[in-house]
Amino acid sequence: MPGPGAYWFGKEEIEAVKEVIESGYLFRYGSVNDPKFLHKVSTLEKEFAKYCGVSYALATSSGTASLLSSAIALGIKPGDEVIVPAYTFVASYSSLIFAGIVPVLAEIDGSLTLDPDDVEQRITSRTRAIMPVHMLGNPCNMDRIMDIARKHDLLVLEDACQAAGASYKGKKIGTIGNMGAFSLNIFKTINSGDGGLIITDDATLYENAFAVHDQGHKPNRFGVEVGSRNILGLNFRINELTAAVALAQLGKIDRIVSTLRSKREKFKSMISDVPGFRFRTLNDPDGDCGTICTVIFDTKEQAVKVSSALGSKTVDHSGWHVYANMEHILHHLKQIGQPHEKGDYPNTDDILSRAMNISVGVVDGGLGTGWGININSTDQEIETAASQFREACK
Repeated sequence: MPGPGAYWFGKEEIEAVKEVIESGYLFRYGSVNDPKFLHKVSTLEKEFAKYCGVSYALATSSGTASLLSSAIALGIKPGDEVIVPAYTFVASYSSLIFAGIVPVLAEIDGSLTLDPDDVEQRITSRTRAIMPVHMLGNPCNMDRIMDIARKHDLLVLEDACQAAGASYKGKKIGTIGNMGAFSLNIFKTINSGDGGLIITDDATLYENAFAVHDQGHKPNRFGVEVGSRNILGLNFRINELTAAVALAQLGKIDRIVSTLRSKREKFKSMISDVPGFRFRTLNDPDGDCGTICTVIFDTKEQAVKVSSALGSKTVDHSGWHVYANMEHILHHLKQIGQPHEKGDYPNTDDILSRAMNISVGVVDGGLGTGWGININSTDQEIETAASQFREACK
């Protein structure tokens, strides 16, 4: 059950992988004078930076690695607090926890992203940053979030792992805060099986993140070098094969997003007159990825009835994107004295109990999107799905 990019794997990805395999050189570093070294990783970084309109991009082994490397690069220290939404993938929390950072959960609003009003109420003297998560491809209300960050002198790390290709008021997501982190795993807009990307316009932050992702080294080394290293790093590198697939997918990203938006609008237009629910708020209707159609019913009972009839489930039962379903995270929050029980975020609980995620491009039971359409669905298939939804709502 992949994301939309996986449905469009084709000759471009096959040829890209074949080229790297035939070169016999899979490591991300090599000599520029060696014709066998194709420098796919550094090319991916340059092309993604160009696509986003930023100065720097760094490829990593996963979206989790992107978040962890970025948090450390920003200088967020153990014991510092970072505000994150109560509805997000577990990595938004675990990446912070592994750096010794305290995740402070906040409510979501009708967009299923951070509620700016609740964010401001959760700021303390220990708060160092806000992590807006562009959940399900929907950009957060970045105007409000950036206003709050400036008012309280906070850093902003955009978790864009589910939203490659999205934009907010003409700017690619990930470019609005200090840094942006992306995922390339199989459930995302474009994918290479696994992998991640970091973007920033700040040279120091880029160098810091590079060091964290590769044993403290300086950027863009070709071959192994020993230099002046003052940051302790790990190994979050990707290889040439991963980058080759990601490059092929990047060439399709705008077509993927435009196709998803078109198919979702067709589906929405066929069910928009059905009473008893509303569509999730899109903070920028022209910038959303279009990967998912979320409907929020008037009552929990109606949400359960409809989702069950379609062989799906309400979002609050969809898996570990919901804080209350992450027993290991709740245990950690309890240990550090943070709210840690279901019911501690009542607005989030209420919205998710009445919400149903319908697949448009991301077919993932873990998101509750096991039912719906996909990027290759025909007009007839979209009409059939809409008819099934209408019938379930009766």
